[in-house]
Amino acid sequence: MGSNLFLNSVSSLSLSPHKFLTVFENCDKCFFRKKSSSTSSSTSVVYCQGGGNKKRSIVVEKDQKSAALMDAGNLVLSPQNGKSQIDQINVVKDMVPFGGATTTTSLVDDVQHGIGIVNFLRGKSFFITGATGFLSKVLIEKILRTVPDVGKIYLLIRAKNKEAAMERLKTEIINAELFNCLRQTYGKSYQAFMLSKLVPVVGNVCESNLGLEGEFADMVVKDVDVIVNSAANTTFDERYDIAIDINTRGPCHLMSFANKCKKLKLFVQVSTAYVNGQRQGRIWEKPFSMGDTIASENFVSETSSAFIPTLDVEKEIELALKSKQATADSHEVTQKQKELGLERAKKYGWQDTYVFTKAMGEMVIDSMRGDVPVVIIRPSVIESTCKEPFPGWMEGNRMMDPIVLYYGKGQLTGFLADPNGILDVVPADMVVNATLAAIARHGMLQKPDINVYHIASSVVNPLIFQDLARLISEHYNSSPYFDSKGRPINVPSMKLFGSMEDFSEQLWRDAIQRSGLSPMASNSNGKLSQKLEVICRKSVEQAKYLAKIYEPYTFYSGRFDNSNTERLMEMMCEEEKMEFGFDVRSIDWKDYITNVHIPGLKRHVMKGRGMMINSTST
Repeated sequence: MGSNLFLNSVSSLSLSPHKFLTVFENCDKCFFRKKSSSTSSSTSVVYCQGGGNKKRSIVVEKDQKSAALMDAGNLVLSPQNGKSQIDQINVVKDMVPFGGATTTTSLVDDVQHGIGIVNFLRGKSFFITGATGFLSKVLIEKILRTVPDVGKIYLLIRAKNKEAAMERLKTEIINAELFNCLRQTYGKSYQAFMLSKLVPVVGNVCESNLGLEGEFADMVVKDVDVIVNSAANTTFDERYDIAIDINTRGPCHLMSFANKCKKLKLFVQVSTAYVNGQRQGRIWEKPFSMGDTIASENFVSETSSAFIPTLDVEKEIELALKSKQATADSHEVTQKQKELGLERAKKYGWQDTYVFTKAMGEMVIDSMRGDVPVVIIRPSVIESTCKEPFPGWMEGNRMMDPIVLYYGKGQLTGFLADPNGILDVVPADMVVNATLAAIARHGMLQKPDINVYHIASSVVNPLIFQDLARLISEHYNSSPYFDSKGRPINVPSMKLFGSMEDFSEQLWRDAIQRSGLSPMASNSNGKLSQKLEVICRKSVEQAKYLAKIYEPYTFYSGRFDNSNTERLMEMMCEEEKMEFGFDVRSIDWKDYITNVHIPGLKRHVMKGRGMMINSTST
């Protein structure tokens, strides 16, 4: 038997907005079917989630005599491609989420009224971890600017005491340039407004009960409506024990705390799209269950189960702790822990310690969530803001930024990357807008499901590496850095190398050229002089290390499907799309890279260093 599901706003199809569809519980491919109610000719849509990650959809023509089989991605993500088969299919909304209930009955909100983002956020209290981090600041700013009548926003801050936490709040958040729009809006009352909304809470996600003191713990438990976990260690090759502590045990402590909260409506985990590890091709928005591994997905069915690695998260935590205790020397501990993290990640099908421990964090959340509604936000590479609160704001070096800066300064002429590969980039403000839309949507529904959203561009608006390299080159040719003597640094066109060997050879050539020394100096057999080698080796090894760490990403063959995210966007009314837009299709990469991101990098990260003083052109 199936259960009824309302389908709303199937644009341009002859299905009426509230036709009943049936979700068949016993079908392992779980498909939708329009109930027969008339003998008249009409168009039907049958959606099928096949085995594994493969999705198919059948679209039946109005004459009911022929059927066209197409990928669900073409149906949902690229509606313009379906015009030859049917009369403009725009979207099919509200498919059953991965990991959610097998059957669902829901009436999608009328698109004219939208999700109701502002209405939901009004008066709600938030508890945010990783509060002083880049993305959390953008989230806090957006909430306060668009919904000033939001409730309290409790910020978990690592500090010795309340006074130290308050000092961090003022220094790192209230005084940050990011909040200039709010500062201008409230004028002299700006700080009073901020302190009336933001409550610093001393604590640590690595500790049980988050290290909260009794009074603060009770206050948050009674008051909080939404928990947003944005705390993370994002170092790709971090020590295994440190990464596990924050990225895996942290969500465990938070979910345990969440289950105590009296009126909690939603738990939001800010993850990364790269928790999908070494998956290839189109990657669906699917949650992890405890013990899932990417390696097991890659084994053929004939492989004996004895050879498939079995992941036990609890044992991984124990392993990291034991390995730390087994070695006394601090340098040796660090090195062994780094090696252990990479070894364990690759064994189970992830490229590095960061994404492996984040994936295990998702598994822990799924296993502990009970009746708590959960949203997993998986952004790809988060870079500077596209529009809000102003274009180009960022903090610290993000993933591609060291390469951009080294190249602009003439310290790199290229990098290790697949020229035809894709760097999946999303602006921070789009990530925040999508997060708030998901919070409102699922905070109102309050269903004990787990919903995953990829905030990513690789499927719908890919940024190709060779195009990125060209845009970076064009920017620095027109707006170069200046050396200490005020001379413009001329850079050649950025090269991309397909192998570490080719990249390494280029690094040595560049290092020798920059040194101004002859490679034959004081050496008759053509080997580098000792002086030259000392000068060059350090810069070469640093660049090779960076390339090695980034290689899994600069040659990444996965593409992040964002069907759930696009359906979420289509539930929004026009006013919400203007205020909380996150359409990655709309990004003009040339404009974003050359006029927004790199200028933002120069201003907010480099603080103007290397820019010509008293010059109208930078």
